[in-house]
Amino acid sequence: MTTWPVKEGVFELGDLTAERGGTIHGARLAWQTHGTLNADKSNVIVYPTSYTATHDAQSWLIGPDGILDPQRWFIVIPDMFSNGLSSGAANTPGYPGLVTVRDNVLAQARLLQEVWGIQSVAAAYGFSMGAMQAYHWAALFPERVQRAIIVCGSARTALHNQVFLSGLLRTLEAAPEYLGNGQFSAEPLLALRAFGHIYAGWGLSQDFYRAELFKTVLGAPDLDTYLKTDWEAGFADLRAADLYAQALTWQSGDLSAGDLYGGDLPRALAAIQARVLLLPGETDLYFRVADNAAELPYLRSGELRPIPGVWGHRAGSPAGLPDELAFLKAAVRQWLEN
Repeated sequence: MTTWPVKEGVFELGDLTAERGGTIHGARLAWQTHGTLNADKSNVIVYPTSYTATHDAQSWLIGPDGILDPQRWFIVIPDMFSNGLSSGAANTPGYPGLVTVRDNVLAQARLLQEVWGIQSVAAAYGFSMGAMQAYHWAALFPERVQRAIIVCGSARTALHNQVFLSGLLRTLEAAPEYLGNGQFSAEPLLALRAFGHIYAGWGLSQDFYRAELFKTVLGAPDLDTYLKTDWEAGFADLRAADLYAQALTWQSGDLSAGDLYGGDLPRALAAIQARVLLLPGETDLYFRVADNAAELPYLRSGELRPIPGVWGHRAGSPAGLPDELAFLKAAVRQWLEN
């Protein structure tokens, strides 16, 4: 039971035109807030969701002793399109072929402005695809974001990361239930099982598997059981159309895309006025430390602090991992104090 205010709702956006074409008809953006907005609206943290995650799934790190303190901050979690709660490919007829990270962030900015009258944020915090959105917040609204905390994310989806996503997309397309255009006649259960196994090979590092931490830390009796309980089961109840749509959003991620920066990534990074904390996982296989290191020289005010350890991408969402959690909490809280 929480000891701070928690509210949630759905924001009606109306018909929303996607930047690459098409319309999200009757667009809806689910949200959750933690904490209390102060009088001058200076204590706002926007915390977008990651791939497949919902606001409830992400709220574990919020608490007086957590990474984000709701007794000090007003934390807004907007649910990304196609996460199962907001409008998405599985629940919205005529959903666009591609909804970009920018589309998500512009909708989130409307949410903050029209529901709470919030113009600027103390911080944009995100993990994985949430980190991509946090980066976009800083680039699209340079004068309105004071800090950006990028946990296992990047400004532009790297080519090797795109190859990983291509494998997931092609697996879904190979299902007999696939109709084309990201839609399915029924849930492709065998393809979703394969999807989970592919993801398992990327979500954790080679060192994690070499050390058999799925046994010693996570308690699985063997590798097969771990893959079934943690990865097959994790994707079994998700909608394939939503997985497909969010993978396309991820694959196309580039904060310099569009008219504002014309594809010039160094220019987009240099325009960011926020203090940017880059927290890649030391052994992350798709959001690599090297990607953030290449971004750092173009930032006006940035710092790179890799999260040590063998937990790969999971290091950025370290529920149940005391060392990684302590590192992340200390880094984030220090950044928020300055």
